Amino acid sequence: MSGEIKFGTDGWRGVIARDFTFANVARVGAALALYLRDPKRESLRVYREWGVGLRPAEAGVLVGYDTRFLSKDFAAELGRALIAGGVPAWVTPEPVPTPALSLFVREEGLAGGVMITASHNPPEYNGVKFKPEYGGSATEEITREIEARLPPHPPSCDELVVPVRPIREAYLEKIRKAVDLNLLRRAPLFPVVDAMYGSAQGYLTTLLRELRLPYVAIRSGRDPLFGGKKPEPILENMGPLRAVIRGLRGRVRGRIVVGLVTDGDGDRAAGMDEQGEFLDTHRTASLLLWHLFKNRGIRGPVLKSFALTDMVGKIAEEAGVPCQEIKIGFKWAVEGLVTGKAVFAGEESGGYGYAWHLPERDGILSNLLLLELVATEGKPLSALVAELFARVGPHYYSRRDLRLPNRLEIAEKLRKNPPEALAGHAVKKVEDLDGLKLRFSRGWVLFRASGTEPILRLYCEMDDPEEVRKVLAEAENLVKGGLL
Repeated sequence: MSGEIKFGTDGWRGVIARDFTFANVARVGAALALYLRDPKRESLRVYREWGVGLRPAEAGVLVGYDTRFLSKDFAAELGRALIAGGVPAWVTPEPVPTPALSLFVREEGLAGGVMITASHNPPEYNGVKFKPEYGGSATEEITREIEARLPPHPPSCDELVVPVRPIREAYLEKIRKAVDLNLLRRAPLFPVVDAMYGSAQGYLTTLLRELRLPYVAIRSGRDPLFGGKKPEPILENMGPLRAVIRGLRGRVRGRIVVGLVTDGDGDRAAGMDEQGEFLDTHRTASLLLWHLFKNRGIRGPVLKSFALTDMVGKIAEEAGVPCQEIKIGFKWAVEGLVTGKAVFAGEESGGYGYAWHLPERDGILSNLLLLELVATEGKPLSALVAELFARVGPHYYSRRDLRLPNRLEIAEKLRKNPPEALAGHAVKKVEDLDGLKLRFSRGWVLFRASGTEPILRLYCEMDDPEEVRKVLAEAENLVKGGLL
């Protein structure tokens, strides 16, 4: 078979027709069936330790899919492979966001769920995410066991896969109970909803119509090429949203404009303020946590990914709760959310999870919580960010994704020989939880090789935007200019 099937930070992804083929998707389905039907699989230890009840393979698997090219067909192929392997399977009748699929799996007592999606990756990619019965990302232990069961050839898949009833309403009913709808209904809000052509389109707008709030929805049609941009909520992809928000100036009187963004499969979120300034995932995570602590009265330990802002740790410290750094990938946050050892988990890529909701990233709920924050405080996002900086100090961030085929070799060289200074900043501490982070007195830079693309990512947070630019420029020169 063409291409290696290797699960990364959240599932297996590959280029369509090169690695991600119908044959390989069927092999993953066959491996998953073998895994689910094995009563002695090693990962059952995880369920015992977490106190999660094991569901039999006969409970079945729901296969969902996003808006990517051929996603519906790939979903049907994986469903047929599951049925051929002795596991009942159903396919959603329409594209669905990942958190809706995960919630349905947990609430309906299924053995698991599969999402056909490449999340935020470019349009030429597609992928497979497995969601065990607890309704969250599969742990590394689980995905290793699935990989170990991959057959050398695809199974014969002639079975009929029956569509399951739409799952949108079941998810929305849960969301209606998770936010203060009466508060939102009364607030002078004007949301601009950007689905980035992903599978979360229609979810937020359904609720906004019910609340009778005026809104604008953009990038909400079906476009497998995502308008020529990868559906990731980062600054470089926010041009359409900025143009719409700035075009509303002077036209929306007496209402607070709030930009709400979800990614390709609806599990990530970011925002934009009323002036068209992007609220990156670091500021979004910090404001969400601040809202939970200040306005919702929630208290408890916090998990933050290795690449997420230091502001989260400072907010947790101010609230008197511990904050633990975890590896990149939401699978490292699942245990804390399932067991209740953490109340909130956040990651740099825009994923935020809540123990009282689902051990899964949920971009739709996170956007509604941003709206709830604005409604509660009665202030626009720009004012809330200024207030956040007044509490924890200024924090500015940027990231560069460098396409480097030898990214793993470069990352290893950096690990063995980290620089003592960068852009005039002395390295005070070296951390290697996941990638290589160099800490300065005024911030940090992180080098990390992507697990799903031939990309070396450079992350930087400093107390001044110009210093961010300088550090990233020298970091890029370091890895590309042969200075290692």
